This record gives sequence, structure tokens and C-alpha cells, in this order.
Amino acid sequence: MERKAISKNGDISTFYNTHEILVMQNLYDSAVKQLTVKLEVLNNEFNVLYARNPIHHIESRLKSPDSIIAKLIKKNLPVTIETAKKHLNDIAGVRVVCNYIDDVYNVAEILLRQTDIELVKKQDYIKTPNYNGYRSLHLDIKVPVYLSDRTEYVVAEVQLRTIAMDFWASLEHDIRYKADKSRLPIGINEEMLDCSNKIAEIDNKMQDMYKRIKASENS
Repeated sequence: MERKAISKNGDISTFYNTHEILVMQNLYDSAVKQLTVKLEVLNNEFNVLYARNPIHHIESRLKSPDSIIAKLIKKNLPVTIETAKKHLNDIAGVRVVCNYIDDVYNVAEILLRQTDIELVKKQDYIKTPNYNGYRSLHLDIKVPVYLSDRTEYVVAEVQLRTIAMDFWASLEHDIRYKADKSRLPIGINEEMLDCSNKIAEIDNKMQDMYKRIKASENS
């Protein structure tokens, strides 16, 4: 989004103050790094204790200033850095892709048990998928960032999903958001939902097979 396109929605010049933007981006980038380290430590511990990794891979991202401004305008909120920090929970995001469904819930539970993390909001799109078939566990969590002269608490969004859920979500995003929506063939939404349901069935079967194999090893 260009500044010319959004400047007509109000005076947003102060939002682009280079120093203030850098301070905010450093704050949220630090939160992402702390969360990533926490998750990597957890994953490594599982490898040592149980000879397996529940986490397949971790991704992270920070919203650009233009994306933050666009979301504030969409919510009819003042375009200021303080408003963004107070009302937007997804400026910083961490995506945790796990092997199995049980891993998603186990990783989430262990993460939330850590004493310096506070759960702000939870949305379970695995147990209750979105209308289009989207499945993931979303956690908005408050994490401390220890700076040189103070501690600031930042809310970041953590998305946990399986490899199968990530496969569907990646292709759904490519089809729905990178294509011209007005030219999508009739029935695509229904087919997307059908694919999601079939992938979820496979996801459950793979987990069941893993459990049976582990049970046979322990018997």
C-alpha cells in the first residue's frame, strides 16, 4: 500500500517517523526471537528425552508499517504506534508447524505453562474449523521483552498447525488471495472445504498409525 493511498484517511506522517518505527520493530522482533528460542529449546528437549521432535519447523514474520496502518484504518482506529501496540495482536507472528495433531496441543500446553507467558486469547480452528476449512490453533500471548532500562510486554500471535494443515493453508492462500477473486470458477470454495476435510481425515489417520506403532514398540 502506497502512502498516497492511505494519507487521505488522516495524518499518518508521524507513524513513519524512522526512529519510532525502528523502536517498535525492534521490540516485536525481540519478542519473536524469544518465542522462537523457547520453542526450539522445547523441541530439542523432546529430541533428547524421547528421540523425536514434535515441531517440524518454525516460521516468523513482522507486519510492515503499511500493513499495520491498513489494519488500523480498517478498524477505524487512530493511526499511531501506541494504538497499534494496544489493539493489534498480530504485529508479530510465529507459526509452529508440528508433525501430528497431538503435538500441536502438547506444544501449546507446555508453552503456556511457562511463567513469563500470559495467554490473551485462544482460537481453536482445529476443533472448530473456519467456514472455508482453515484449521490451526491460534494463541495470542503476552511475552516480556527485557530491554536495557525496562521490561516491555508485547502481544504476539502464535499459530500452531500440522504439516497437513500447513499444506492446505499455503495452497488455499495462493489460490484465493493471489488469484483474481472475481474470476474464480463457481464451486471453488466448496472444493476447498472438501479438500480440507479430506486432508484432515488423512491427518487423523497418520496420527493413528503413529500411535499404533508406538504402542507396538512398548508392548
